[in-house]
Amino acid sequence: MKTWFITGASRGFGRQWAEAALERGDAVAATARDPQTLKALTDGYGDAILPIRLDVTDRDGCFASVTRAAEHFGRLDVVINNAGYGHFGMVEELTENDLRTQLETNFFGAAWITQAALPIMRAQGSGHIVQVSSLGGITAFPGLSAYHASKWALEGFTQSLAAEAAGFGIDVTLIEPGGYTTDWIGPSAHRSPHDPAYAGLRETLSRAWADRPGDPAATRQAILAIVDAAEPPLRVFLGRSPLDVATRDYQSRLATWNDWQPLSAAAHGP
Repeated sequence: MKTWFITGASRGFGRQWAEAALERGDAVAATARDPQTLKALTDGYGDAILPIRLDVTDRDGCFASVTRAAEHFGRLDVVINNAGYGHFGMVEELTENDLRTQLETNFFGAAWITQAALPIMRAQGSGHIVQVSSLGGITAFPGLSAYHASKWALEGFTQSLAAEAAGFGIDVTLIEPGGYTTDWIGPSAHRSPHDPAYAGLRETLSRAWADRPGDPAATRQAILAIVDAAEPPLRVFLGRSPLDVATRDYQSRLATWNDWQPLSAAAHGP
């Protein structure tokens, strides 16, 4: 039996993964801004679930929640930083608050939970920290610059973390989903007021994003396989489309770097 700590467990991936863990007999500390949204889980699984009220932008609250979960269940085997949202807006449309709030939730929230979990897992000599990044953590699209900034930050933070934590028996994984029918593009999303100068680009994007999204319930077995793996991956995509997108993007990057390598080498100096 594993003990899980999942942020943003009231809906989307967090809810699916909490249910998957509980259904197989694991214990779950599930956080949400409103614990009432977890009532169906507490009614169905009793003492196997510990509902916790948490806003991940509250650093002290993050540390207190992780400590409470570890003390309640006696250990933490899997910590999943899932809480987050998408902010839609062109760079020119973003306010300071838009950017800071996006980073506070998507990046800093995960950073605080990670910092709180590390000493517990080091003392155990084991654990698995799972960061929910995105296809948007390794590539970028117009209209999502704030979101990309938060996820690219999480990717770099987590790659460093993986090298630091490996010697303590702690596994680290970045999950990078493509498009899914979660609330990410719906009620959970934040949107900047539209500047009419970008109307044409926005129309092009709306057609491009009309691709068929994945089913979040289909990720249940995937998350169980990842946390049960003897050697979990540092990075793993969820969905059919991310690998094709990433391949095109990284081939383009490598081509550009190679084309400009003579200038790069000359800039090194003697």
